[in-house]
Amino acid sequence: MKLSLVVPCYNEAENVAEFQKTVIQTFENEAYEYEIVFVDDGSSDATYCNLKKIYEAQKCPVKVVVFSRNFGKESAIYAGIQNASGDYISLIDADLQQRPELVRDMVKILDENPDYDVVAAYQEHRNESKVLSACKKVFYSVINRLTNTELKADASDFRTFRRNVAESILHLGEFHRFSKGLFSWVGYNTCFIPYTACAREKGVSKWSFFKLVNYAIEGIVGFSTKPLRIATLFGTLTGVAALVYLLVVFIQKLVIGIDVPGYATLIILILFLGAAQLFCIGIIGEYVGRIFEQSKERPIYIAKEILDYRK
Repeated sequence: MKLSLVVPCYNEAENVAEFQKTVIQTFENEAYEYEIVFVDDGSSDATYCNLKKIYEAQKCPVKVVVFSRNFGKESAIYAGIQNASGDYISLIDADLQQRPELVRDMVKILDENPDYDVVAAYQEHRNESKVLSACKKVFYSVINRLTNTELKADASDFRTFRRNVAESILHLGEFHRFSKGLFSWVGYNTCFIPYTACAREKGVSKWSFFKLVNYAIEGIVGFSTKPLRIATLFGTLTGVAALVYLLVVFIQKLVIGIDVPGYATLIILILFLGAAQLFCIGIIGEYVGRIFEQSKERPIYIAKEILDYRK
């Protein structure tokens, strides 16, 4: 088996059959073998039923990993890689915004360039609002400043890589996963190619602005401890400012003889220092929470059922 296409699915009942049809048409003239590894991430629609029909028909080699509940796309990616048997593994979405034709090109690049281990796609042009685009630019700027692992701006999970890269990713057993960062962290020679995302065939996007913000926080906290230093620095600056203000008030009272600022000043200072403390505690809490969840050593996912064409 040369190629495994790993396809995370969450409420993609309307897209999975069309996705398989497109894959078959794309690779029908290729000499190598391929398989599709669908991962049903606890869908609440008919995704499982449609995937089971696809599996039973076996128009091409198909595996289906069915989660016991929704564990998230990162867990679905991990499960798909774990169940893939190809020498090359490609991560691709089921909605056909990421085209299988580009996977074919990625495979060709890896075949012709043995020095490359990964071919990753990034979006040159995004059909999104200026506000969202600006937020993403800020995110990449911030995370690249805070971490020692550089992330390619606008690079997606859409990529094809060799078996040795897959083994390295599977060895990273962390519970909170941020695949873009993990691929950058393990290294390997990567070729970045541009692509333009197509419109969804059917259904709606599962990403919202708040989910993207949460995803960004996962990436920053998962790959940097510098926010903890920011909390320390913030606390230090606040303490210095308080000491300076104390000296100013002391001089005003004893030398100049003016009244000490009263109620309004005290309320402002209390609110400011309280906010600073809660901000710093919140940063620490993000890291402590992740330590707590990782210490339980719970599995990254639970598979309720695995449908394998080889069995």
